[in-house]
This record gives sequence, C-alpha cells and structure tokens, in this order.
Amino acid sequence: MTITTGAPPTRTTPAAVASGFLTGGVIGASLAALVVGGIVGNAPLFVTGLALPAVYGLLFHLAGAPRRAREAALAPRTALAMIETREAVGGEATSDVAVRFELTVAPDDVPAYRVAFTQNINLVELPDYRPRGVVVVQYPPDRPWRVRIVKRPTPQWEERAAGARVDSAPGPAMAGETPESSAVGFVTLLALLLAATGVVLLFRADLFDQDTSAHPPSATGPSPSVSSSTSASSTTVVSSASATVALGPDQTFLDKGELRRAVGSLAKGTNTRAALTVVVQERLLSVVYAPTDAQTPTFDPDLLPYDRFPALVKEARSSLGVGSPQTWQITVERLTGSLTVRVGVTGTEGAASLEADARGEVVRRTPAH
Repeated sequence: MTITTGAPPTRTTPAAVASGFLTGGVIGASLAALVVGGIVGNAPLFVTGLALPAVYGLLFHLAGAPRRAREAALAPRTALAMIETREAVGGEATSDVAVRFELTVAPDDVPAYRVAFTQNINLVELPDYRPRGVVVVQYPPDRPWRVRIVKRPTPQWEERAAGARVDSAPGPAMAGETPESSAVGFVTLLALLLAATGVVLLFRADLFDQDTSAHPPSATGPSPSVSSSTSASSTTVVSSASATVALGPDQTFLDKGELRRAVGSLAKGTNTRAALTVVVQERLLSVVYAPTDAQTPTFDPDLLPYDRFPALVKEARSSLGVGSPQTWQITVERLTGSLTVRVGVTGTEGAASLEADARGEVVRRTPAH
C-alpha cells in the first residue's frame, strides 16, 4: 500500500502572545517581590511573591478547563506514519528516554505531512522505532501537530502498519512553533522586565532608605550591612536579608560550576546561612535569607545539588511539551517541610514543571496541557 504525500497543514495560536505576556509578568513580579520584600523587610510583599505564581498557575489551569473539555470530547484520529529520523534528547539516566522524532504522517482523508515532536520511549522498546519504519499514531483532529505514537495499537492497525509503505512528505516539519513564536518570546521577556521594574519602582522609597540609612551599631543591634560589587561580567548585591547575582550577556547559570561559585560568593557577605528560597533564572540568582527569629522551615543554600540543575532544566525543556521559545526558572524551598527543587518552563504550548528532591532526583512531572 502506497500513501501519497502532500503539503503539511498549518496552524496559528492567537492567544500565545497574551499568554506569554501574562506569564512573563507573573515571573518578573514574583521574583522582584521576593527580592524587594526580603531587602526592605516587607512581609506581605514577600508572601505575595511566593503566592503569586501559585495563584496564576491555578487560574491558568481553570481557564484552560473548557478547552480541555472540548478536546476530550473529540475522538483522536488514528493514522499511519513513517519515521524519518529519531534522536535521543534526554533522560538517559532513567528507564525512559526522551526521543525527538520526525515523522511523515499519512492520514486516510487528507494529504500527508511532516511533523517533529518529542516523546518518552522505554529503552527496551527503542529498537522498535527505527528510521523508515511504519508506526501507528494518533492526534487531535483540530491540532494535527500534536502527534503521539501509539505504543500498543489495535490488531487492525497493527496489521495495517505491518504491510504499509509510506512515502516521505516534503518538509519542513511542523512542530509546536507558530508564526508568532519569536514575538511570544520577546513579549514574555518584555513583560518580565516591566513587571520587575514596576515592583522596584513602587517600593523605590523603601529601597533607597534601606541603602542610605546605614548607621554604626547601636543599642538595638547592628544595622543591615549592604555591599555591592560590579565586574565586567556580573553584578552582585548582598544584604543581611537577601542576595542577588546578575550575570553578563555571555554567561548563564547553566554553565558548569557557575551557580555553585555564585552561591559561595554570596555566603561571604552575610552572617546567616539559613535561606527561605533560592530562585535561579538564566542570568539571575536570588537568595532570600530567613530572619533570625523566623519559625518557617529553612535550608543551607550551600548544600543544594547544583550539579544536577542543568540536567533538570534540560529534561524539563525537552520532555514536558511546552513548545518553543522557552523561559525557565528554578525555585528551591521547603515550606512544606521537605526540600523541593521545582523547575518551571513556559513556551508556546503553555506552562509545565517538574519537581526534584534534595538530591536532585525527579519525583514529579507536570507536562503542558
């Protein structure tokens, strides 16, 4: 059986820019609220920084409930597909490996098209998915780019796949990207900067008073010591309540050893090692220290599994289906008692996250919906 090829279908996501703007604004506002609230000692602002991402995530989930209900009501379409290429992109240390497939999908009623996507495949089953092999796939009828390989097809489809030959469709391959994808990334970054700047401006008086009101120690105790250092590649600000490090444009905290060195340098500028939160982005590190009389659970930032952070970010970006372009953020806290390392990623397909324990081992994955 030969299946003819044709032009791939296309799609657009009109809400992607608005979603990116809101997501960037929430990330920027929550991070700035944590840092500013810690510096000026504003407890409500600090709590707002912690609660804002959770509230936004809940609202995002509720807003998508009608769409998910509509999608669930539509029966997925089943078709044959031929594997053009495959490439392992993550998860080599576990029984499942994230594999980047490029397929030619050949539905019975529309022209064939190419699609690229990532799907977790068990290492034992990986040899069954060789290039030029024919597999059975399913996809929503209104979103043909969301293809998934059916690992256990029905006997009828398994028989069709065994005797089928699928011709390669012309490229390029569809993926999660849309024509607005580059604009979405720009808008997300712009919203992040605007929200962070807005929080800083709202509390600029408190911040400036914090910087200019340093006095010698008095009978009530020492004043918070604030020190800052600037180099050609990074900027560091340390106080008794918090610390931040901003890297230059050619650096990232995913570089080997960069994050551990930055945390080690921050510990030299404060008398306390107990932290409430550690937040890491591409070029920004923020540590909020616990007050001396705090009753909330704390942790030692020097003991975090920083060597595992790059692998966790890579796995979150490649295996949770958020699309591209992406932004990521690592948040470490132990408000629930046990230490939690949460890696959040956002892209054109929505937001997703994975959680790891104190050793950096993944314990929970929440893919994009």
